[in-house]
This record gives sequence, C-alpha cells and structure tokens, in this order.
Amino acid sequence: MIAATDEKTYRFDGVKWSLIAILLGGAIYGNYYFSAEPLLYRVLILILVAVVAGVVILQTAKGADFWALAKGAKVEAGRVVWPTRQERNQTTLVVVAFVLVMAMLLWGLDAFFGWIAAMIIG
Repeated sequence: MIAATDEKTYRFDGVKWSLIAILLGGAIYGNYYFSAEPLLYRVLILILVAVVAGVVILQTAKGADFWALAKGAKVEAGRVVWPTRQERNQTTLVVVAFVLVMAMLLWGLDAFFGWIAAMIIG
C-alpha cells in the first residue's frame, strides 16, 4: 500500500528567491535614489517591501521550515518553568557579587605583577 503524504510541494523556489532579491535590491536602490524625499515615506516603503518579501519567503520551502521552527520554539518556551522573582533576584545578586570579586582579584593580580615588573625593570 502507498501511504498518503500531506507534504506540500514548493514550486519555483528559485524564482521566488530571485523575486525577493530583486525586491530588496530595488528597495535599497530606491531608498538611495529618493534620498531627497521625506524619511517617513522612505521608511514606510521599506517596511512595505519587507512585508511583501516576508510573505514571499514564507511561500518557499525554507521559509515554511523556518515558520514551523518558530512555532515550535514558541510552544517550547511555554513549557519552560521560569524562575520566580525571588530566585531571579538572588541569582542576579550572586552573579554581581562573583563579578565584583573576580574584578578585584584580577585588579590585585595586575597591580602585583606591575609592581614586580617595576622592581625588575628598575
């Protein structure tokens, strides 16, 4: 028996990626060419072109894979057990204390070796 697969076939991915490159290249060139126009208009056009390029990207195989990965990452982030406020604060204080101790230790070693070098050099 042949199992039915629900895999979507992606056609013309090369053409889609070429269209994306043309869109983004055109947006960059247009931003340079119309540099005398108000910044707001240029930014709005760049955002519009980026949205259109994003929609075209999602129609490719790699874009669909990326979207599936992003959805899976969101699901996994929801499963994470996040620390409480008290745990976060305590961990932050431990890290800050450790950094200060290491800074003082390295400063002391630097001063000591500088003193030794000054004694040797004269």
